This record gives sequence, structure tokens and C-alpha cells, in this order.
Amino acid sequence: MSKFHARWTTFALRKPRHPVLRAACAVFGLLLLAGLLVLGLVVGTLMLAFTLARRLLGGGNHTAPANPTSAGTVIEGDYSVVSDRSRILPH
Repeated sequence: MSKFHARWTTFALRKPRHPVLRAACAVFGLLLLAGLLVLGLVVGTLMLAFTLARRLLGGGNHTAPANPTSAGTVIEGDYSVVSDRSRILPH
């Protein structure tokens, strides 16, 4: 057996052989999964509640304006169409 193989198999995760320890690991895994699920639901609910409270308390205008020019988001500029194939860069 090479040293490389021996090093990786030393730290391999395996199920424990003792039935009580195996059941305890399974229960711990399920509790960890349930805890992460609940944590995700709580964080998502808090985010939605915060957004709803902010909108209800008038924390700013969160809707797009009817006329985009009134918001000052339009950038004026000039453009030119390049139709000459010799000016296009090769692939």
C-alpha cells in the first residue's frame, strides 16, 4: 500500500459499527438537517417581513417611475453603426 493511499484512507468517513452509535449519528444528522431547514425558513421570513415593514412605513420610493427621464436615469449619447466588414476585428 502506498503512502498516498494510506494517508487518504486514514481519514475516510465510515459508519460506526456499534448500533447505538450508528443510530445516534443518524439522529444527529436528521436534527442538523432540520435545524438548517428551520434556520433558512426563519431568515427568509424575516427578510420578507423587513421588506414589507419598510414599504408600509414609507421607507422610500421602491417603484419604477412612469417616465424614466424624470428620474434622471437616461444617459444621452451618440452611436454609430459599423457596417464595414474590414473594421470588425477577426475572431
